[in-house]
Amino acid sequence: MYGICNLSLIPLRAEPSDRSEMVNQLLFGDHFEILEENEKWAYIRLAYDFYEGWLDRKQFDRISLNEYKGLDGFIYILPAEMPVPVKSLKTGRFLHLVAGSSIAGIKNNRLSLGNEYFELPFNPSKPGIFNFCEQVEEVAEYYLNAPYLWGGRSLFGIDCSGFTQIVFKQFGIRLKRDAWQQAEQGELVAFLQEALLGDLAFFENNEGRIIHVGIMLSTSTIIHASGKVRIDSIDSEGIYNAELQKHTHRLRVIKRYV
Repeated sequence: MYGICNLSLIPLRAEPSDRSEMVNQLLFGDHFEILEENEKWAYIRLAYDFYEGWLDRKQFDRISLNEYKGLDGFIYILPAEMPVPVKSLKTGRFLHLVAGSSIAGIKNNRLSLGNEYFELPFNPSKPGIFNFCEQVEEVAEYYLNAPYLWGGRSLFGIDCSGFTQIVFKQFGIRLKRDAWQQAEQGELVAFLQEALLGDLAFFENNEGRIIHVGIMLSTSTIIHASGKVRIDSIDSEGIYNAELQKHTHRLRVIKRYV
């Protein structure tokens, strides 16, 4: 069994309960395999990064195996712009899509999604790494001041690894969901002084566990989600918050993906 997110933004929860912790969010067009179901909830595995969790069964549409397989091919991405309204031709109502939403099945400026068709008032972009170096800073700064939200992946609330994942998605670079998983990808950068725009820096807690990630803007500045998406200084010790006048995150490793 398979499904697809047909709403703007929905929570993925740790347990099958509305009171359970939100561990991730699905954006419009995210598709998945349904591993288990009960009367109200479905336990799913995302196709994009294999992340698992519980979805409310009222918040997605079912698709066939062939549709599921087809969605991993030619997909466009909603660029880093303000939420865009798309009109459902079934209900006549609008959904306001957020940046990073997946757009597939486009024909005559319309897209099909599960059992619905939507009218597109915009031209989605096809992700590619060819413009990564020129545009990654602009895309990252689109999220500046977005509030920190555990499990979030949008301008209205985002966590550190959700931020890096959704920025890199704009360029067709598939990152895993959590910071420690992202740290296992990419190529090692030996020294901070060798960091380039778009590299990811990872930070550890006292037990040596990766707990935070941000995007390098230069060898001395980083953009990351901590309280909000912000730009701070970074040195060999870690991130320095000028407002707090102290280091807040201890640097562990820097990785390169392009």
